[in-house]
Amino acid sequence: MSQHTAPDQTETLPDTLPDIGGPAQPLVVCRDLKKHFPIHGGILGRQVATVHAVDGVSFEVRKGETLGVVGESGCGKSTTARLLIGLIAPDEGKIIFDGQQLGEEMSLRELRRGIQMVFQDSYASLNPRLTVEDSIAFGPRINGLDDPRGRAREMMNRVGLEPARFAGRYPHEMSGGQRQRVNIARALAMSPRLVVLDEAVSALDKSVEAQVLNLLNDLRRDLGLTYVFISHDLNVVRYISDRVLVMYLGEVVEVGPVDEVYAAQAHPYTASLFAAMPSMDPDHRTTVPPLSGDPPNPIDPPTGCRFHTRCRYAEDVCASAKPLLRPFGDSTEHCAACHIHDPESGHSLAGSGFLPKGTPQ
Repeated sequence: MSQHTAPDQTETLPDTLPDIGGPAQPLVVCRDLKKHFPIHGGILGRQVATVHAVDGVSFEVRKGETLGVVGESGCGKSTTARLLIGLIAPDEGKIIFDGQQLGEEMSLRELRRGIQMVFQDSYASLNPRLTVEDSIAFGPRINGLDDPRGRAREMMNRVGLEPARFAGRYPHEMSGGQRQRVNIARALAMSPRLVVLDEAVSALDKSVEAQVLNLLNDLRRDLGLTYVFISHDLNVVRYISDRVLVMYLGEVVEVGPVDEVYAAQAHPYTASLFAAMPSMDPDHRTTVPPLSGDPPNPIDPPTGCRFHTRCRYAEDVCASAKPLLRPFGDSTEHCAACHIHDPESGHSLAGSGFLPKGTPQ
C-alpha cells in the first residue's frame, strides 16, 4: 500500500486554535519582511528592474487589539497584508504567529486557519455561482470542520443577515453592504484569531460604513478577535483602532497608540497626512498643500530616509543615513523613524523636541 497521501484533503484542523503564549505574548510578530517583485522586459524577457514593495517591515499585533495601517497608495499596505496571511511568500523575514514561526513550527495551512482576510471589493471576492450559504460554508467544509452549514447560518445571524432570507441568494442579488457582511461571515466561519481587513469599508457609503464598523467592534468584543485594519480614511482608523502604523514606500515610519499619534505626529510624513484631512471649520481651511510631489518610484527608492525627497526639513544626513524607529517624547510605545528625533544624528533639529509643521500644538 502506498505511504503517500494528500494531507490537504484528509487532515482536519481543530475547531478553534489554542492560545499558546497567553495574553502577554503578541499574536503576530513580523520581523524584517521584504518582498520585491521582478520586472521583465526585452526580447528575451530578462529581469530589467525590481519593485521594492515591502522593504524591511517589522511590527507586532497584540492579542485583542485593532492595529490600523495607513499610508498613500503604493506604500506597501496591501502587500504586507498578503504576506501576513500567506497569499504571497516573503523574500526575507519572519512571521511568528503566537510564538510559532511560519515554515518551522507552523505550516502555511495552519497559518491561514488562524488568519482570515476581508478584501475591499465585496463582489469580486465572492464566487458568483455560489449562494451566500455555500460561500460561507466552503472554507469550513474543505478544512474538515464540524457542521459547515450550521456554522454558515450562525455567522449569518451574527453579521445581521437572516438565513431564511439570505442563505439562498447569490452575490448579484445583494447590496454592497450586504455582500461585505457575507465576506465578514465567511472569514469568521473559520474561527480565526486574527482578521485582516484591507480597505473593507472604503467602497461603502457612509451610513453603511458606520453600520459595518459598529458590527466589527461588536464581533471583536463578542468573539475575542484581533484585527489588522488597513484604510486611507484617518477618521475611520481613529474610530476603530487601538494603535496605528504608518507606512511610506515599503517602510514603517511611525507607530504608536492611536490617541498619541493623533494628538502629536512625530514624523513629517504622518503630519502631512493629517494636515491633508478636510476640515468642516472654515477657519481651518487648507490653503497650502501639506505635501507636494508624487511618491518616488519604488523601482529605485531614494537612499537614506525615503521621505527626504519630499520633506521640507530634509538635510544631508537624511539622504545618506537611514533613520531607525525610536521612541518619541516620553512614550515608550510611540516611535518614529526620523533623524529629527535622534539626538546623535547630526540633524540641525535633532533633540530639540521639534514637532513637524501641521502637527497640533
